[in-house]
Amino acid sequence: LEFDEDLVVPDPELSILDGAIAPWSGGRSYWYLETLQELSHELDFHPSFPYKKLSAAHKKAILYGFQSGSYYFEGVINNLRRRYKETKSDDVRIWLERYMGETQCPDCKGHRLRPETLAVKFHGQGIHHLVDRNIRDLLHFFAEVNLTESEAKIAERVLKEINERLGFLNNVGVGYLTLSRSAGTLSGGEAQRIRLATQIGSALMGVLYVLDEPSIGLHQRDNRRLLDTLKSLRDMGNTVLVVEHDEETIREADHVVDLGPGAGVHGGYVVANGAPSSLASQKESITGKYLSGERKIHIPQERRSGNGHTLTIRGASENNLQNVDVDFPLGMLICVTGVSGSGKSTLINDILHKSLAARQGSRMRPGKHKKIEGLSQIERVIAIDQEPIGRTPRSNPATYTGLFTPIRELFSSLPEAKLRGYKPGRFSFNVAGGRCENCEGAGILKIEMHFLPDVFVTCDVCQGKRFNRETLEVKYRGKSIYEILDMTVEDALPFFENISIVHNKLQTLSRVGLDYIKLGQAATTLSGGEAQRIKLASELSRRSSDKTMYILDEPTTGLHFEDIRKLLEVLHELVDRGSSMVVIEHNLDVIKTADWLIDLGPEGGDGGGTVVAEGSPEDVAGNAHSFTGQFLKPLLEGREASPAGRRASKETGALSARAGFSASNGSAANGSSSATASTVAKANGRPAAKKSGAQKAKKSGGAKKSAARKSAERKSKKG
Repeated sequence: LEFDEDLVVPDPELSILDGAIAPWSGGRSYWYLETLQELSHELDFHPSFPYKKLSAAHKKAILYGFQSGSYYFEGVINNLRRRYKETKSDDVRIWLERYMGETQCPDCKGHRLRPETLAVKFHGQGIHHLVDRNIRDLLHFFAEVNLTESEAKIAERVLKEINERLGFLNNVGVGYLTLSRSAGTLSGGEAQRIRLATQIGSALMGVLYVLDEPSIGLHQRDNRRLLDTLKSLRDMGNTVLVVEHDEETIREADHVVDLGPGAGVHGGYVVANGAPSSLASQKESITGKYLSGERKIHIPQERRSGNGHTLTIRGASENNLQNVDVDFPLGMLICVTGVSGSGKSTLINDILHKSLAARQGSRMRPGKHKKIEGLSQIERVIAIDQEPIGRTPRSNPATYTGLFTPIRELFSSLPEAKLRGYKPGRFSFNVAGGRCENCEGAGILKIEMHFLPDVFVTCDVCQGKRFNRETLEVKYRGKSIYEILDMTVEDALPFFENISIVHNKLQTLSRVGLDYIKLGQAATTLSGGEAQRIKLASELSRRSSDKTMYILDEPTTGLHFEDIRKLLEVLHELVDRGSSMVVIEHNLDVIKTADWLIDLGPEGGDGGGTVVAEGSPEDVAGNAHSFTGQFLKPLLEGREASPAGRRASKETGALSARAGFSASNGSAANGSSSATASTVAKANGRPAAKKSGAQKAKKSGGAKKSAARKSAERKSKKG
């Protein structure tokens, strides 16, 4: 770690007087400001000039110090280094580390090995050169190595092992990774697939392998190889149990255990247990209805044309991006697609999101790019991820969505509460007064086991109710504050029917498919998908702006078909309100409903980083160079459009009549978990789904299409 100039001066547009030097800005930094003003007099520059307009010599003096005769200035970075070295305070050290970043070791140049080791070469390549190449390149390199007879005797067995292991890694879909990639930067899906590759190499028999959604983050093209890998494990004499929502994986399983029928309290039963083909005959199986085509996510009749504004990234070159220019039409649902490792997360998370967040005061440093045009069109950027809504049991859906505040105010307005002089704070478990002081409102007590993990037990005073006896005596319609928090969203909706501020927030939770969660359910017990939908519900309850951009990275992770339908309904409503939505996604059900696609590739790693195709889903489906288009094309050619228009006139302010998304009813199956058990099927290839009569029929009627749309459809039909 070393102090980073870009973190010390995060906004060079500011002057020194306006706080360009971040660690020396703020109310208590007047002494540092005076020393900088003295330096400006000494070097003859004006402290009110933007930092970026200062000369290189002046910037060097400010950051690394200056001395002339009796005058001495330590320099900002030298000052921070000294304070970091001398301080004994952990808080000061943590604060200083905000301005530090990883820098390359000057001795080994980042290769982490001694010079003697780096000097050893194999066919002209040092070990540091080989580990910096992606797995696909290494396979090609070792396949073409020509060994002499003596070299072959030494290296034959080692090369065989290397080629086998590289082949395993490539087959599970991580061929775009380099061997030097640090484990901390891998996604959960990548780490799981790497562990899977090591198991294949071990050639064990009689083992039960349990995998939790191994298809996460995989493009449809790579999913085929993953399934072949799972089958090879089975064929070795093992059993493979997969928890999965991916349609292709479910169809190719030998045996499926479908849990449900709904989620939460509405689930927990075995709805179907047998071959994938048997699911369709089970009336209660929502999974079976989607596999049979009885339920589906429809393609919209028409796509949005945007609000006329565009945000453009110029010269994106972070990681494997090849100096690309990318346009983001605003007022649309944009899907960023491409094979794994093609540069999607780098473009959106590292460049777009961080650049927009920096304008809002974030200290995040964007990835390499020349400039972004149209930033003034976005005033608020929100990344809605699957991170927990809180790290402790004190956080819950009621506190996160703002439900708890009006509920506490309601209780404090009751006659009994007024008589006792109770204020809203009395009904909070986070502050002293109304909470149980034995557990400090947690409802549980932690017992430290020293050399063993901590044990949590229910509080013996409040019995897990979090509040003291006096507070629980105040009741609204016969229920105490604890009993309210213990209600599900489904039960709370009719209970608070006449309290509009509470009822409206509950409705947003219901609309995103979370009827089954409890208002006071601890954040630590919520899944990633549930946490994400709570965040979406919170956004739905806010007043929208046409200068808001939402960014989601693979939001369908862990979601069932029915959950995806509900998620899409919410995403499209946010866009209908005037916001812009950028989604990184592999799921074809999401991709086919988008207004605009940006497809990166064509491959992952060094073979990616370029824009292969962009435009409507029809445009991308007609591009022969797009892998995404190849999988999207059959869906669009057999399209069955939404039976009603997707949105009403924007001028009237009416939201869409989204029949395509709301046509299917029933509880979401996420939270009940669909497990694809197995010993994945021996059938060769994915069985072709039969097209229904509606799918075969040509589409007639509907809204008037633009010339571009008609052209795209003609190309699609020719293909």
